[in-house]
Amino acid sequence: MPGKTTKAARGGRATIDVYLVDGTYELFRHFFAVPSSCDAGGQEIGAVRGVVASVLSMLESGVRYIGVATDHVIESFRNDLYLGYKTGEGVDPELMSQFPILEAALGALGTLVWPMVEVEADDALAAAAVKAATDERVARVLICTPDKDLGQTVSGTRIVQLDRRRDVVRDEQGVVEKFGVKPESIPDYLAVVGDSADGFPGVAGWGAKAAAAALSRYIHLEAIPKDWRQWDPSIARARALSESLTKSWDDALLFRELLPEMRDLLWLEHSDHYFRTR
Repeated sequence: MPGKTTKAARGGRATIDVYLVDGTYELFRHFFAVPSSCDAGGQEIGAVRGVVASVLSMLESGVRYIGVATDHVIESFRNDLYLGYKTGEGVDPELMSQFPILEAALGALGTLVWPMVEVEADDALAAAAVKAATDERVARVLICTPDKDLGQTVSGTRIVQLDRRRDVVRDEQGVVEKFGVKPESIPDYLAVVGDSADGFPGVAGWGAKAAAAALSRYIHLEAIPKDWRQWDPSIARARALSESLTKSWDDALLFRELLPEMRDLLWLEHSDHYFRTR
């Protein structure tokens, strides 16, 4: 397991790796990956057992600072912004019923848990990552999720994404290699490409290659010239892309607004709120 509490090479000062775990992703993943298991009352707990075992393995490997964010309810303020945004409809009730059990079980382990209601687990992870990175005690922040939404939070080698299932760490250069754009452009990239997991379609005609070509040059949607004839000549199909973007401009800005927000949330006002020593 990469990243535990270590000693700095100079001065003997402790340097801390903070692990921020996407509890929703972990619960969904284990629900479909592990055998069913019920408690004495008949409550399904198989996924909870899988996630708890996974977090225990982190603690046993030497990880000392962990925060876990969950979507206590699937719906959020984004459902008011866009009717097509993801909901809890169609989610197996046996899966949904395990969220409060997981939150209680992780809390019993001494792990800090953020059960999100009005905002989402992704918002908590993004805000906590940015907050933790401002603390001089922190050497590295590892956001434990493969979710591409959180790519925007990656910064150099200080804030990285860790796909624990594949044991892959993605730093800022890794984001560029995967998406063709820097982390700051990920919200714009997903706004035009779309994200089926979150329920928004993107902009017609804008695939991954087109988005990478345009946003690697212009960074944000607002910086793309309104006149396609002013686009960088290396961008193919400039006229068609420009016309499609212009037609769907309001939608593109709305889709970008649906992405996680790297804002300070009230419960992250003090850094010690996300530190938990084992």
